Amino acid sequence: MLCEAIEKLYVADALLPDDEHPPAAFMPSAFMPTEFRIKWVTQDWEAREAHKLRRAVFCMEQGIFVGDDRDAIDDRAQLLVALTCVAGMPDQVVGTVRIHDESTAAQPDLWYGSRLAVHAAFRKHGRLGATLIRLAVTSAHALGCRTFLAHVQSQNAPLFRRLHWDTLAEETLLGRPHTLMQADLAHYPPCFDPKSGFVTQSSTRVAA
Repeated sequence: MLCEAIEKLYVADALLPDDEHPPAAFMPSAFMPTEFRIKWVTQDWEAREAHKLRRAVFCMEQGIFVGDDRDAIDDRAQLLVALTCVAGMPDQVVGTVRIHDESTAAQPDLWYGSRLAVHAAFRKHGRLGATLIRLAVTSAHALGCRTFLAHVQSQNAPLFRRLHWDTLAEETLLGRPHTLMQADLAHYPPCFDPKSGFVTQSSTRVAA
């Protein structure tokens, strides 16, 4: 069954750049998409654009990684994307996150979320990041997750707290302050159709 979440979302559209032109990654256009779909990656182009967006955010903008942020977790993680839609068809990747099962004998049914990235032109509105987080947790919950954790950059911890996450510890990762946080699964009922995911809509255009 399709998991639908219709919300108001006021954003400016932007094209992801070619790797040779990173500044264009953060240049919005006058067009405002009217529909966004947040879903699991099911197409090769979605994965390619998700990794391109991650490089733009974590390598070029934040300088956390050099060249590429991919690691061994990507070989087993499930990617999620936020897509703009034109005439009902997926068009551009403007957000992404990944989820991965980290269960052990000592702590079964443990999942993590990581590499949350939203296109710079869309961040101030907040909804895409929140909806990516929601699908990440609800889809893991549907797969049997009983504990969902994330190492959140500390400046983003207030957003997660508003979304019913609890702080477990303050830490330093990759030379930056992070907060280890846990989702309250009572606020994230299982989503059993993450390949369709959630839909958000807007109906506003902005002037050039």
